[in-house]
Amino acid sequence: MTKNSVPLRGWIGPVLVVTLLAALMGTMYLGYTSDPEKNLHDFPIALVNQDNGDVLDGKPMNIGNQITDALTSKIPADKIDLRVIGISESQRLLSDGRLYGEIVIPSDFTKRLTILATASVVPGDIERPVITVHTNPRASTYSASIVQRITDQAMAQINDTVGAQLTAQVKAKLQPAPGAAPTELSGAARLQLAKPIDVSVSAFHPLPEGTGQGLSAFFYTLILLFIGFSGAMIIHSMVDNVLGYVPAEYGPWYRHLPPVAISRWRTLLVKWAMAVVIAPISSGVFLGIATLLDMPIEHVLPLFLYGTLAIIAVCVTGLSVLAAFGTAGLLINMIVFVVLGLPSSSGTIPIEATPRYIAFLANFEPMHQIYLAVRSLLYFDGHLEAGLSTGLWMTLFGLTAGLLLGAIATHSYDLRGLSRLGVSHKPEEDVLVE
Repeated sequence: MTKNSVPLRGWIGPVLVVTLLAALMGTMYLGYTSDPEKNLHDFPIALVNQDNGDVLDGKPMNIGNQITDALTSKIPADKIDLRVIGISESQRLLSDGRLYGEIVIPSDFTKRLTILATASVVPGDIERPVITVHTNPRASTYSASIVQRITDQAMAQINDTVGAQLTAQVKAKLQPAPGAAPTELSGAARLQLAKPIDVSVSAFHPLPEGTGQGLSAFFYTLILLFIGFSGAMIIHSMVDNVLGYVPAEYGPWYRHLPPVAISRWRTLLVKWAMAVVIAPISSGVFLGIATLLDMPIEHVLPLFLYGTLAIIAVCVTGLSVLAAFGTAGLLINMIVFVVLGLPSSSGTIPIEATPRYIAFLANFEPMHQIYLAVRSLLYFDGHLEAGLSTGLWMTLFGLTAGLLLGAIATHSYDLRGLSRLGVSHKPEEDVLVE
């Protein structure tokens, strides 16, 4: 090996790291989008049975109960969390974004089916009984299509079963007396009885214009996280350059100032202070641009304050990781905030439609917590139960963890005499501005 040669492992390292990163990204992003319906688990839908039943041939009958029993037994419990609840609770959960949809059987459902059966042998038009399906696009854009496909499949089977039952009942009533001519159902009556239920699908509290069909909360979350993440890298490199610990290269121009005698802890404090300064400015810029683009924002001040907090939390944590791990912190930050964060955010595909390993990450990944709070402020009137409470406390927890990591790491290095570039320092000699 010559004096200026580089060991082979120095060239293998970048190849290995990039290969592992590619494998992680492929697993996360392709696994995230490959087959959401196959990945379904714990997908919450409400079933509201308001049917009061009716009396048919002297016997009480409640088709709504039969449909409820059929749906709860046939819809796979390992994929769908079908909750049989009342209408008030269902709508409260929809309003908080804790349900992706509801199936409502009306109070006169059996009565209307009975009328339909009677009308099938009597001339005249009559409306079919209606089961209403409400989707919740405010909770998740993609969830609406999942709810519709699930209910389409389930209600098609229910329609066939109820239709066969109703047709058999009508035919039994039309049985002629001995020696009398048989009465046949008309073709129109057969068709009407074969599909007796009309399924109406509509959105619960449709999204207003200017929300990108429910994607505005996701992209607002994205810019909050990205400005915190990229801000940490920018502050880290530029402050280190000013302090003389990292050279600056702009094209052919190169500058490397003499290093300033300052501790790692004091350096990190300077970087944290800059993060606190840029956070409200960036949050205000985002709000201003959103207003210019006519994006509907009802809770301007809470969104500004939470956006500021989220940027500070991400930026402070990112700076602490860089202070603790050095250059490797760049990769760690990218993996934590971006590679693992985007698929587990639930901003495009619901968490319940992603692989379970991604759903597990959503319990602590920063982007999901920020998304819950932003979605609550933009779409759910800032309800704490709609995710604002979870997002707020988890953001504060993340900020606390970042502060502790940075403080412990830098103090530990300083106490052990691990100065940067071998530049010794004393606290009273730390100089920032001359």
